[in-house]
Amino acid sequence: MTTPTAAATYWEPLWSQGRRYRQLDDTEHGLLEDHAGPGRDRPALDIGCGDGSLARCLTQLGYRATGIDCSPSAIALAAAQDPSPGPEPLWRCMDITTADLGALPEPAYALVTCRLVYRWIDNKPAFLSRVRHLLAPGGTFWVVTEITGRRATTDPLHNLGITRAQAEILTAGWSTVHTANLDVLRCYALRP
Repeated sequence: MTTPTAAATYWEPLWSQGRRYRQLDDTEHGLLEDHAGPGRDRPALDIGCGDGSLARCLTQLGYRATGIDCSPSAIALAAAQDPSPGPEPLWRCMDITTADLGALPEPAYALVTCRLVYRWIDNKPAFLSRVRHLLAPGGTFWVVTEITGRRATTDPLHNLGITRAQAEILTAGWSTVHTANLDVLRCYALRP
């Protein structure tokens, strides 16, 4: 039996107790489609897939999607969703920050997504190094994250999100950086 990672120890009780997170809406779906383009049966990896909605969106765009999450309950929820027309994503329970990347079904991905996860990554430079290792030449790293201070100052979650310094770590070293604002969120399309 594998010992759970710190991330799994934190997230598993939340998913297993029924906690749900911001759903993917049409606006966000459109932004992803604009920046990622058609899948043309290329592989995509959704890091921190949760209930699987983004991974399913990727299959609708024509990607061969794999969704990974460190929470077994999240993976079970993703796999149990009503299937959408067409191929289903592959589901894997693994922590991207510690897992053997060779255990993934593909050696490289045309698209790697990270929705509402980057903020929670402790060692951001190491995480980004792993993502770059997984990204195929010409691929896109799609990140959706909350930005600190975008909520009203009276909101208890006002400081939730990434700071300017964390955003600079995220965007450093990419040849192309495109951003789009989505209320309290910012979407990043990053290319090597």
